[in-house]
Amino acid sequence: MKRHVLAIDQGTTSTRCLVFDSSRRVIGAAQQEFAQHYPADGWVEHDPEDIWRDTQATMRGALAEAGLTASDIAAIGITNQRETTVLWDRSTGTPLHNAIVWQDRRTAPLCAGLRAAGHEVLIRQRTGLLLDPYFSATKLVWLLDHVPGARVRAEAGELAFGTIDAFLLWRLTEGRSHKTDATNASRTLLYDIHRQEWCAKLLDLFRIPAAILPEVCDSDADFGTTTLLGAPLPICGMAGDQHAAVIGQSCFAPGQAKMTYGTGGFMLLNTGSNPAPPAGHLLTTTAYRIGGRTDYAIEGAMFVAGAAIKWLRDKLGIIADAAQTAEMAASLPDNGGVYLVPAFVGLGAPHWQPGARALVSGITFDTGAAHIVRAALEAIAYQTADLVAAMQAEGADALAVLKVDGGMAVNDWFCQFLADVLEIPVVRPAHFETTALGAAMLAGHKSGAWPNLFDAPDKAGEAARFEPAMAGTERAQLLQGWHEAVGRALLS
Repeated sequence: MKRHVLAIDQGTTSTRCLVFDSSRRVIGAAQQEFAQHYPADGWVEHDPEDIWRDTQATMRGALAEAGLTASDIAAIGITNQRETTVLWDRSTGTPLHNAIVWQDRRTAPLCAGLRAAGHEVLIRQRTGLLLDPYFSATKLVWLLDHVPGARVRAEAGELAFGTIDAFLLWRLTEGRSHKTDATNASRTLLYDIHRQEWCAKLLDLFRIPAAILPEVCDSDADFGTTTLLGAPLPICGMAGDQHAAVIGQSCFAPGQAKMTYGTGGFMLLNTGSNPAPPAGHLLTTTAYRIGGRTDYAIEGAMFVAGAAIKWLRDKLGIIADAAQTAEMAASLPDNGGVYLVPAFVGLGAPHWQPGARALVSGITFDTGAAHIVRAALEAIAYQTADLVAAMQAEGADALAVLKVDGGMAVNDWFCQFLADVLEIPVVRPAHFETTALGAAMLAGHKSGAWPNLFDAPDKAGEAARFEPAMAGTERAQLLQGWHEAVGRALLS
C-alpha cells in the first residue's frame, strides 16, 4: 500500500510542499517566497495567482527531491494561512481582487461601527471570536462593496468565497470542489462553532449571500481529487496552519498547548470537547474536527513574530539571514534597556488594538544593531508571556511545558530566553515541520496510509528541551520594562 503523503503548507510569506514517508520524516521539500503588497497604511494583500503558481511548482519540486512520482503518493493534505480572504469567479476561477491578508487592518472602522451598535456579543457567543479586522467576514464585506459589481454577482451565485485552502482546492480540482474544513470556517466570523454550521444571523448581519460559501467538512474528509501531477490523487486532509500544528505537535489532550512562531505567533491550548466560554481578550476556536468529533481550544494570537525578523533583514538591513540573530543577541550582556514593540499592524491578544503602532524605546548613543536584534527576539518572548498570563487569568491551569515550532523555534538563544521569561520548560519537537506534518497526518489517516492518527504521541519525541535559569528579580525587571514600552505603543 502507498505510504507517502504530500503536504501543501501555504503560509503568509512563502508556499512550501513536503513529502513525508511512513515514519513521518520529510524526504522531499520545496519552498518559494512570494511578494507582499501594501497598497496603503495597514493594508496587506497577496496575489492569489502567485500563490497558485508557487503551489504547483513546489508540489513538483518536493516530489522531484524525494525521487517519487504522483503514483507513489497516497494522499494530499493542505494547511494554510488562516483568515486571508479570496473572492473568485465560479465560471473561470479568476480572483476578482488580490487576497486580503489576515494582517490587513482596513476594516477597523467597520468593526468599530458594528461594535458600537452592540453586535459583538452575538459574534462572541456564536463564533468564539472578537469583532476584529483580523477575521474574514469584514474583509469579504469590503470586497463585495468595493469591487465593481461584486455584490450583485455574489447574490446571483456567480462568485465563490474562500480562505486560501478553499481557493487552492478549487484550483487543484479544476472547480469541481468548493469546500473548506471546520478549523478554517471557524476563523471567518460567520461560523457557529457550537452547531458546527454557517450562522444565518451572522450572514444577515454582514449581508453575505450564503450561495458564495464553501461546504464545511471534517478536517479529515474527502475534499476532492487532483490530476495536476499526472495521476489521480485524493485530497483528504485540511486544517488552518495553527490547528494543523496542534495535530502535528500531538496536543490531543486537554491542557496541552503549542506555540507556533511563523509570520505571527499563535498559542492554542486544547480544552477538549467542551468549548471554553469566550472571555477577556482570548479566542475560543475549533482545534480540529476529526471523524465527526470536534475538539476546541483557547487561542492567543500575536500578529508579528517572524515578521519582525524579516523586517530587520529586508527593511533595516542589519542582518542578512535570520540565523545571525542568535549570535548577535548573545554578544550582549543584557538588552541595554532597549525594547521593540512590534505593533506594525496593531497589537493582537491580549490588547486587540488595531491602531497601535510599532516603536523602539530606550535608545542611547550606546545602542547598536545587536540591541535592536535582541529587542526583536525578546519582544516575541514577552508577547508569549502575555498570552500565557492572559490564559491563566481566565482560569486555565498553569502550563507544565510549552511545545514550540515554526521558524523561530530553531533559534536556541530565543528558546532559552523564552523558557526564562515563562519560568517553564520549552520543548522543540523532533519532527520540526509540525504544521505540514499535521496536514499530512490528517490525509494519511483518512486515506488509510497512516491508520492511527492518535498514536502520534508515541512517535513525536523531543529534539531539545530548554529549562528556565533566569533569576526572578531579573525576569520581573525585564517584564516591567516591556509593559512600560507596550503602554507607550498603545498611546500612539
